[in-house]
Amino acid sequence: MRTIPHLRAGLMCFFLASSWHWGFTQQQTAPLTLREAVEVSLEKSPDRTMAQTAVDAGREGSRLARTALLPSLTFSEAATRGNDPVYVFGTRLRQQRFQQSDFALNSLNRPLPINDFTTRFAGNWMAFDSWHTQFEIRRADLLTKSSSAAATRADQEIVHRAVEAYESILLAMRQVEVAQRDVETAKALLGSSENKVKAGLAVDADQLTAAANLSERQQNLISAQGRVEVSWAELEAAIGELIPPEARNLRPLGERHFDPLPLADELAVALKSRPDREDLALQRQAQQAAVQSARSAFGPQISTFGSWQTDRPSIAGAGGKNWLAGAELRVDILPAAKRENLALAKIALRRAEAATTSADQQIRLEVTRAYYEHQAAQQMLDVARASTAQTAESLRILQNRYQAGLATMTELLRAEDAETQSSANYWQAVSRNTLTYANLKFATGTLTPGSVEDLQ
Repeated sequence: MRTIPHLRAGLMCFFLASSWHWGFTQQQTAPLTLREAVEVSLEKSPDRTMAQTAVDAGREGSRLARTALLPSLTFSEAATRGNDPVYVFGTRLRQQRFQQSDFALNSLNRPLPINDFTTRFAGNWMAFDSWHTQFEIRRADLLTKSSSAAATRADQEIVHRAVEAYESILLAMRQVEVAQRDVETAKALLGSSENKVKAGLAVDADQLTAAANLSERQQNLISAQGRVEVSWAELEAAIGELIPPEARNLRPLGERHFDPLPLADELAVALKSRPDREDLALQRQAQQAAVQSARSAFGPQISTFGSWQTDRPSIAGAGGKNWLAGAELRVDILPAAKRENLALAKIALRRAEAATTSADQQIRLEVTRAYYEHQAAQQMLDVARASTAQTAESLRILQNRYQAGLATMTELLRAEDAETQSSANYWQAVSRNTLTYANLKFATGTLTPGSVEDLQ
């Protein structure tokens, strides 16, 4: 009888697992889009988690800086016993149990041990610190915004890696198509050469050359298929998740036409949109607040304090109650350490300003490089497209001439090699055109999950 519940549980687990797998398979019958790959990579990437922890830490730092505006309140419960004359005299006063006999010289000089149970509440509040706390709060807020900008740039880096991995798969798949077509052509050529040898229209060397050509084409196909698997592994590493075989269905690589802005406009967009530049600008502002905070430390401070306590001879007995309140003005007359702290803050500010200037120069260089690389890729695509048409026509002519006995096997194979290389160059140019445009978007800081739809 005990086996029945276990059997039911096992059947239920099997049913749920089968249903989940069926649903996942049904969900992935449509091609895996670039947008979906990017969204999964953003969800699973540990780099994004690390960047988000920096943002969370910045928020906590901002809250921590604000706690300096709040008063502090402490509670303490203490038990003491002793016969120190000063301790005994003061304790009897606080317990409000002082008697006339306690003024006797023997009692004052050699008192008996006494117990004291103290309950105490104490608090203090910095009423004015020359705006030091306000500058620290501003600095913490700016650093929080800086962390958020850095996290945005980290997201763009994740998107960029996913785009590169996705495009490498599309290119590898097209290379497999080219290799498969070459294998079929080589098989047809081998069959044709065998028939010609049998008919006495060709020598055995042609058949052997055709067989060697087929072997080479088959090796190229195996290599291309291996590159596809490696590309899938790279995409899995980029998105942080394994992709089941039934989900490996992508829309084939095709030509895309992109219209980038003029270089001057792209540079303006980059200087305005790059999150890492915003990160450095916010860090510079935060360091300016740090300099102001270091200066404010030289100013006067006004603090208030107070306490309330009760003293009892026993833990449950009655005793005396007293309170104390006051205010304190504090001025540092010899602020040597504060001068050094201000000097360090100024040095850090100069470093932040130099980093911002350097970043602007680097951004201009990255955008300019990406812009002209994309311009070159577009021109190379036009050349590759024309070359593909020319080599295909040349191969067709030589195939007809070879069938008519007007061309040699060597000439035909040379034409096939040229056509294969032309096709490979064409698909590489198509992929490079897309990747260079993605690089330009990344350089300008506008590569987002929404913008990748323009790449497919």
